[in-house]
Amino acid sequence: MRPDLDHHAARYPVRDGMFVRVSEGWVIPLTMALGRLSRYGGVILLAWSVAACAVGPNFMPPEDPPVSRYTREPLKNPSAADKIRTRQGGSADQSFASGADIPGQWWTLFHSKALNRLVEQALANNPTLEAAQASLRVAQQNALAQKGTLYPSLTATPQAEGIQAPGLDLQSPLQNQTQYLYSLFTPQAVVSYNPDVFGGNRRQIESLEAATENQRFQLEAAYLSLTANVVAAAIQEASLRAQIDATQKVIQAQIEVLQLYNKQLSLGQIAGADVVQQQAALALSQQLLPPLEKALAQQRNLLTALAGRLPSDEVPETFRLSALRLPTRLPVSLPSRLVQQRPDVKAAEAMVQQASASVGVAVANRLPQFTLTATGGSSATQITQITNPAASFFTIVGQATAPIFDAGTLFRRQRAAEEGLTQAQAQYRATVITAFQNVADALRALQADARAVAAADAAVNATNQSLELVRKQFTAGSVTSTQVLIAQQGYLSALVTAAGARATQYADTAALFVALGGGWWNRADVAPPPPEKDPLKFL
Repeated sequence: MRPDLDHHAARYPVRDGMFVRVSEGWVIPLTMALGRLSRYGGVILLAWSVAACAVGPNFMPPEDPPVSRYTREPLKNPSAADKIRTRQGGSADQSFASGADIPGQWWTLFHSKALNRLVEQALANNPTLEAAQASLRVAQQNALAQKGTLYPSLTATPQAEGIQAPGLDLQSPLQNQTQYLYSLFTPQAVVSYNPDVFGGNRRQIESLEAATENQRFQLEAAYLSLTANVVAAAIQEASLRAQIDATQKVIQAQIEVLQLYNKQLSLGQIAGADVVQQQAALALSQQLLPPLEKALAQQRNLLTALAGRLPSDEVPETFRLSALRLPTRLPVSLPSRLVQQRPDVKAAEAMVQQASASVGVAVANRLPQFTLTATGGSSATQITQITNPAASFFTIVGQATAPIFDAGTLFRRQRAAEEGLTQAQAQYRATVITAFQNVADALRALQADARAVAAADAAVNATNQSLELVRKQFTAGSVTSTQVLIAQQGYLSALVTAAGARATQYADTAALFVALGGGWWNRADVAPPPPEKDPLKFL
């Protein structure tokens, strides 16, 4: 028994202990309200059993694409050309593990505690993720609400009337006037049921459940997008810091050369034009710093926003490429599993099911609709007499409505629903193609990154050795200052290129994890919540 009905139960005890609240301060026994309705309960059950079919197409999950690999040729591991090795390992050590599964927390493969902390903050505080969770709950509640249309509804409608009999004004003033005034008490209950004969309500439920499934995978997509953005922003910050460090290193070297030039100029060993050229080269290098520093500051703001903070409350975590470890073993799911792993593909599949169910709803709307209504209760002039069997009454009403002429409105709505299904199916195929393209792009990028990083590191080594050699030759007077400037610019360009190439390799590694679905199916927090109990359901 509900706690808020205890005091009414004490006033109106009945044998089975069940009550129906009819208004504030009124509780009537359920057995009394439905006593007569039990006579036609079989009619409702019969109508319920008739609703065994559902018009419209039955949804069948799309078949997986008949492919066995992502690229035209068999998968090849990233490797550097001409046996070029990197100074820090990295690209030459990466390999693809075909058929391996992706961990739910794939970003931990970069072995950065700062990155792990920042992702956890973003997952806990980012408002975009919170909005996606609320959208899922909205869809769940709408689906649960629609399920109620499959069952009869019970409504209590008690009435208390004060009635004046006709002819009161025609009587003598000496007669008793109150004999023409009386009260009528009518507690009653109404059961209404719409048999889902052609399955329109069930198709509507199917549509809302598909919308819920779509929102669930939209949430997974938001989760994956958020973690991917945090990782990409951290890698970009590390890249900017590497470029700034390289630029500052070259600027310091150019300052030292300029100091040497000024000394030689004072001794008459070089011309003033050499000093001016070096000053111009130094100014050009210094000009590169402000844009990099601005980009770094904006990147810090992005990381702070992703963590759900305001810019004034900047996150303390900082990132450098040297603190990130490049994953060496890259899991690559089988192509047959990709459509089951990508949240956007699963969301598109749910949209196909929703469109399919909408066709059934449109077809059912063109067919007859049935309604059964039963009313039962008692009516007496004194409240103590409403339990008398002679005061009871009941009515049963069956109604059917069928569209005869609507100028083609319902037919056109059905055609629109059918075209919507065609649209959803085409969008699903496009999403699948894009998913496979994303994986293929990431694989190709990593294969190219291996060669790019190896070549960039080799260029850094070569230009550094060349610069040191040219400096020694310049000190010995065997080369001109112009050759020193050329060597300096080559070394600067090689350092910046190497930093960008290594950051691109990190970013493309993260892109592969995202393209394969991000391992959401291996997360511990994706289990569906237990079924929600309706706090108002007591029958």
